[in-house]
Amino acid sequence: PDQCLSLLPWDRFSAWLHCVCVVGFDLELGQAVEVIYPPHSKLTDKEKTNICYLSFPDSNSGCLGDTQFCFRFRRSPGRKVSLCCFLDQLDRDLPVYLKKDSAYYYGYVYFRQVRDKSLKRGYFQKSLVLISKLPYVHLFRTMLKQIAPEYFEKSEAFLEAVCSDIDHWPPPVPGKVLQLPIMGLIMKLRIPTYRDKPGTTPIVQNMHQADAQISMALPTVHEVDLFRCFCPVFFHIQMLWELVLLGEPLVVMAPSPAESSETVLALVSCISPLKYCSDFRPYFTIHDSEFKEYTTRTQAPPSVILGVTNPFFAKTLQHWPHIIRIGDIKLPGEVPKQVKVKKLKNLKTLDSKPGVYTSYKPYLNKDEEIVKQLQKGVQQKRPTEAQSVILRRYFLELTESFIIPLERYVASLMPLQKCISPWKSPPQLRQFCQDDFMKTLEKAGPQLTSGLKGDWIGLYRHFLKSPNFDGWFRSRQKEMTQKLEALHLEALCNENLVFWSQKHTEVETVDLVLKLKNKLLQADREHLPVKTDTLKKLQTHINDIILALPDDLQDILLKTGT
Repeated sequence: PDQCLSLLPWDRFSAWLHCVCVVGFDLELGQAVEVIYPPHSKLTDKEKTNICYLSFPDSNSGCLGDTQFCFRFRRSPGRKVSLCCFLDQLDRDLPVYLKKDSAYYYGYVYFRQVRDKSLKRGYFQKSLVLISKLPYVHLFRTMLKQIAPEYFEKSEAFLEAVCSDIDHWPPPVPGKVLQLPIMGLIMKLRIPTYRDKPGTTPIVQNMHQADAQISMALPTVHEVDLFRCFCPVFFHIQMLWELVLLGEPLVVMAPSPAESSETVLALVSCISPLKYCSDFRPYFTIHDSEFKEYTTRTQAPPSVILGVTNPFFAKTLQHWPHIIRIGDIKLPGEVPKQVKVKKLKNLKTLDSKPGVYTSYKPYLNKDEEIVKQLQKGVQQKRPTEAQSVILRRYFLELTESFIIPLERYVASLMPLQKCISPWKSPPQLRQFCQDDFMKTLEKAGPQLTSGLKGDWIGLYRHFLKSPNFDGWFRSRQKEMTQKLEALHLEALCNENLVFWSQKHTEVETVDLVLKLKNKLLQADREHLPVKTDTLKKLQTHINDIILALPDDLQDILLKTGT
């Protein structure tokens, strides 16, 4: 990747960000994009409109001072992929829940609103926004905290210097400790890889710099403060985990975009290491281009998690089945009181009491242990980071207990290695059969790893109809099909292909050469899990077969190259 990145200016920048925008308030136009940097960055009019509205809190939020939040919006279709296609190579090494979704951008916002008598409106209102395909919330939040306050003082030239710094960053390679200089500070971080054991975060040590630069180690690039986010709905965490797992339509109603975006991101991350496969919007407004699509009453609410702050949504979304109402997120000085799930009909306005409004009946019995453990932490004034670690481990163990039986069953659909013949196409995976899977649960179900009682069978039946199952199963299918292709290549390599070609006609031999060349191309194009030695061996076989053919055929086959 380093070589690719030395090709053109801004390639290194593009590996991390699409662009940086400044959104201001114009008395005539309302919110408007004032600056896009670098200037050649392309955004469609629809994308600019979305960025404008999503970069400012709703007027009712009353966010005075500085506010940080994030949003996510659809990219306009038909955009050509830039030179950074080599980034797909980096994407392959990421855990599934951190892989880029090329249909969406994230916007990371630092909004400032302060009184200013010299302005007609009486207020200075501006947002500095980083637009990126990467879901590295904590990294970009930390970075904005460092650069935005200074930008509001110094303006354009400072922004150019920031972008120039980013254009000198190494590429976002998973698994390496990266040092990212930004305006005199060095951020040290490590992007996770799919090989990391779930739930473990290798610590990035803070080293003392010999020179004058201050270094800062980031404990994570993507995680939010889980305990803080779930505090207002403390007693319902297990039910919320079920709702997210099943891809149910969920609305988070919060007083400001900071709370709504953090809570939506916390919800999406609670089923990790599973990927949440539906759409989610950490901050959603009535001006959003998908507003009509998501609020229509002519069909059932879609599988999506929305974070909203506008009181208007209390009316437009009151037909949604599950609504989480959050007050100001404060860490509790005392233990929160036990809160019952509230009836949806009681939710009329945004000033309804905080809580979860739903008629959903959880499949699993409540785990009282985790509630006690976290309550004890509150009483003992345990740091919120430690509480978050406990909560994250709890969600991880719950998700793994749920997914292991599925993993085990799907692995059994793989044909046996002895069924792979070099002279036939690779065998197909067996079909997923719901009844067969359900039968395996009796002996090898979640009870092997989880003490939780309840209707696990019902939960699985519901999950198998959800977008999260569909996404998970497709990715497993792809992995296993590639594994079969790789095993087929190895079987071919272990054959004496030259001996075979001597016993067959020239036409059959040429056909074999072309098929083998295609196999090599496929291995490269689809990044099949094949050892480099196997590919070299196959190339040698091809060369040996060609050299045994008459000269005129040799010329033709060597010219077709790969």
